[in-house]
Parts: sequence; C-alpha cells; structure tokens
Amino acid sequence: MSEKSAFVIDADWLEKRLGTPGLSIVDASWYMPALKRDARAEYDAAHIPGAVFFDQDLVVDPESALPHTLPSASLFARFAGSMGISADDTIVIYDGPGFMAAPRVWWIFRIMGVFQVYILDGGFDRWKAAGRPVTSEPTRTAPSFFHVDYDASKVVSLAEMRKVVDSGSAQIADARSPGRFEGTDPEPRAGLRSGHMPGARNVPVGTLSQNGELLPLDRLKTTLEAAGLDLSKPIVTSCGSGVTAAVITLALQSLGHGDNRLYDGSWTEWGGMSDTPVVTGKA
Repeated sequence: MSEKSAFVIDADWLEKRLGTPGLSIVDASWYMPALKRDARAEYDAAHIPGAVFFDQDLVVDPESALPHTLPSASLFARFAGSMGISADDTIVIYDGPGFMAAPRVWWIFRIMGVFQVYILDGGFDRWKAAGRPVTSEPTRTAPSFFHVDYDASKVVSLAEMRKVVDSGSAQIADARSPGRFEGTDPEPRAGLRSGHMPGARNVPVGTLSQNGELLPLDRLKTTLEAAGLDLSKPIVTSCGSGVTAAVITLALQSLGHGDNRLYDGSWTEWGGMSDTPVVTGKA
C-alpha cells in the first residue's frame, strides 16, 4: 500500500478513541453557495459525538472586508478556548466531503502553534454512510485556555504577494478550478476579474483527493509536479478566499516541503483590485 500523509487519520482510529480525554474533534465544514449545503444546519442535525462546530465565516478578522481573513492570534485563542480546545489537545478536524474545508482549519491550528492536529480521511459523509456513531445532541464543553504561538511567516500579505509576482521569488499554486484559473468561467463572487496571477500554476483542489481520501504521497508528488511545480523551491498557495489553498499546503507539507506559505487574501483580494496583474489562458 502506498504511504499516506502523516497528517491524516482514518475512521477506525477515531471511532476507537471517541470520548478520550484530551481529544478535540472539530467539524470544519464549509461550502460554496452553489452547493446549497448549510454546514451549520448539517452539524446541528448530525455530527460525530463530541465534535464542536468551527464556523469559518465567524472565526475571522472582524475588521477585514475580505472573507475568511485570519483573526489575530489573541482573537483566535479566544475562539478556540470558547470551544473547549487546548493547544495541548490532539485535534481531529473533518468536513463533509473529506478534503475541501478541513485543511484550512488544520493549517490555522498549525500556524497558531498546535502540531498534534489531524484530518479525518473520508470526511463526515463517509463516516455517516458507514453507520458510524453520530448525534444531534449539542456538544457541551467547558471553556479552556488556548496558548498561541503564532507563526506569521507562513502567511502572505497582498504587499508580499505583489513582490512574489514581480520577482518570481516563489512559485504560485492556485487551487481554483481550471475554468476560473484560465478565465473562461466567471468568479462566483461578484466584482472579481477572471484569470490568474502571472506565473501561477493550477492545482485544482479536487485533483489532490479521491473518494474523500487524500491521495497517497507518491500520487500527491506526481500531481503537484505534473502541474509544473518544482518541489525543491519555495511555493505560495492561493485559491478563491484562502480555504482550499490549504489543501495544497497540506499536500506539500505531507511530502516534507517546508518552504511554503499561504496567500490569505487569495483571488478575492487579488482579482478584486484594479492594479494587480491578471492573465488568462493555461498556465
């Protein structure tokens, strides 16, 4: 069997440990409006016993006009603590399909200083379909102190992204669909130009998993290299609003690639500006 990511755990592992002290389970589901899925309503109807809901539209910087902007370290600590999560916990994160929104929250916890954090392979859709335990009962947690050790070096700002594009100092990996990347499909958010940053490579998020499971390491490497990425050089990941970019980040870190950062504003910021360079067509 091909080797899997060290950041992924399977359903058997999690089911055996339900209710274990020091284990925090986080439902990080989030969906684009076109999918017509309400993540919070689905959580309220059924979730893994003990799971808390991480609202990716709420746990953000309240001062930012962009969606999903990282909150400050202190604000994130308050959010995490209010969910009963400690930085010393073993944290398991899941979303509905498997590898769409959960990696974003995995990445946030990691840059906030938590390293015992994993993602459930197969996601909640498979968990539920397999008849594993679910509940609609609210998860009751006591507030916890969450110690933050924030690594700002893993986050790219607009000013830094401009320098990367101008200088070519890092490769750019864009997780959006080929149509959005090439500029043949409109952006789902109004007011954004179509296309991509000069020099960017397209790694559509769906190419990194199959049937809700993250690809094994050899196939992750092949997929990333086939997109034109040199895994010996720096990479900045991007997407529509900073959520699915983290799936590429997960793939890179699973392969031992350490020199990667995530552009938090992503295309919502870049494509919404009037003076940022945008090109269309294939990479």
